[in-house]
Amino acid sequence: MQDKTPILEMVNISKSFPGVKALDKVSLRAFPGEVMGLLGENGAGKSTLMKILSGVYKKDEGIIKIDGKEVEINGIKDAKRLGISIIHQELSLLPNLTIYENLFLGNEIVKGFKLNKKDMIQKSQEFLKKFNFNKSPKTLTRDLTVGEMQMVEIIKAISKNAKIVIMDEPTTALTEVETERLFTIINQLKQQNIAIIYISHRMEEIFRICDRITVLRDGTFVGEEDIKNVTKDKLISMMVGRKLEEQFPYVEVEKGKTILEVRNLSWKKIKDVSFNLKEGEILGIAGLMGSGRTEVAKLIFGEYKKEKGEILVEGKKVNINSPKDAIKNGIAYLSEDRKKEGLVLKLSVLENMMIANLKAYENKFKRLNKKKQLSDCKDYIKKLSIKTSSPYQIIKNLSGGNQQKVIIARWLLNSPKVLIIDEPTRGIDVGAKKEIYDILNQLKKQGKGIIMISSEMEEILGISDRIIVMHEGRITGEISRKEANQELIMKYAVGLTD
Repeated sequence: MQDKTPILEMVNISKSFPGVKALDKVSLRAFPGEVMGLLGENGAGKSTLMKILSGVYKKDEGIIKIDGKEVEINGIKDAKRLGISIIHQELSLLPNLTIYENLFLGNEIVKGFKLNKKDMIQKSQEFLKKFNFNKSPKTLTRDLTVGEMQMVEIIKAISKNAKIVIMDEPTTALTEVETERLFTIINQLKQQNIAIIYISHRMEEIFRICDRITVLRDGTFVGEEDIKNVTKDKLISMMVGRKLEEQFPYVEVEKGKTILEVRNLSWKKIKDVSFNLKEGEILGIAGLMGSGRTEVAKLIFGEYKKEKGEILVEGKKVNINSPKDAIKNGIAYLSEDRKKEGLVLKLSVLENMMIANLKAYENKFKRLNKKKQLSDCKDYIKKLSIKTSSPYQIIKNLSGGNQQKVIIARWLLNSPKVLIIDEPTRGIDVGAKKEIYDILNQLKKQGKGIIMISSEMEEILGISDRIIVMHEGRITGEISRKEANQELIMKYAVGLTD
């Protein structure tokens, strides 16, 4: 498959946690000057394997070789010394420091007994210019967008003479322009003979930038292939262990009465947004990053207080000044940022699932029916195929996709009339995505109204009954399922209207 010698070999790596065998004799190779896509469903073992490589975890068994020599990685310092850098999906920059201070954090340039700020600023400027990042090194990180912070993370990782760079879902928070910039950087790194391990659930990215792929499933090694030798269907089959006959299952349901109506909703950059939602309907909201999709969702849910406009539920005007008001009126909202706005990381799966539904489990003496809570939690663990050793497992130890499923279960337990889902399958693998779509279809059949905000074009087209498109805080187009296509959505998303 390759003539050159691998820069990295991980051979028969095994790792166990209490009650779970995370990795069972997994092998992986990376070559200089190539992008190797590491693929698998959530819980397949990708993150565990990369944490072993980057020194966060210690392997139980197996061999790691760098440049053909066996090495021991007992901590993060060992990994850095060996030229291994990881860019985590969750950002780790310090917001109150400048860009240059973050870039040199832990590796500061010292002159005498003082920090040499001048040299650090100059070198930072060189790094930023090299990667066409037009920001001053003195800019505070908190003043950057999420996408810009991600770019700083990437520049930080590759500024330390890395030979192997691990990128974990690097484009999740990036705009299309920033994603193109990242791909340019990746090509520059390839030319410098750096090996890149690229983790992503976005198939179009995998086929565009990867040279080879390695697939894991349920903690085991499935296979390694040149990207030119695999199709999308074959890749999905390797990942889930079965053919995905219908990736976006659409169910036609007779629509009921209007369940939600929004009239002239305005707030800051949101201007006169009006639409309705019917029982048994999935309304997709499309638009580019910054178009105002999430802001509209948070206005309806009461996280932001509207400046103007009306919200009607089942024909009755409602006053929503807080999420508590929204929940009382049968509206639930699943945030796009599960770590910041959805989870209490120190609590268990059970506690996170029940946190919005405690009153439903109170008896007449105001005591919680813990037996019923546990039963319902187990039921949803099974329904959503949540991979967890127990309902009592701490949720921060679950993979990102399984954490997302727990939040979805939380709101399904609340039996809402209207479910607003912001990026429902972000960071979720292809097998689990179909399970989420099946659940949404079941809710449609029950007469629920669903608003789905998504950056995934295929997702919007695949399961929406109707689509509205936003641009700069306004609705620029409404499209029926029958007439919807990528070109029309993109036309409205960039502000071109009829």
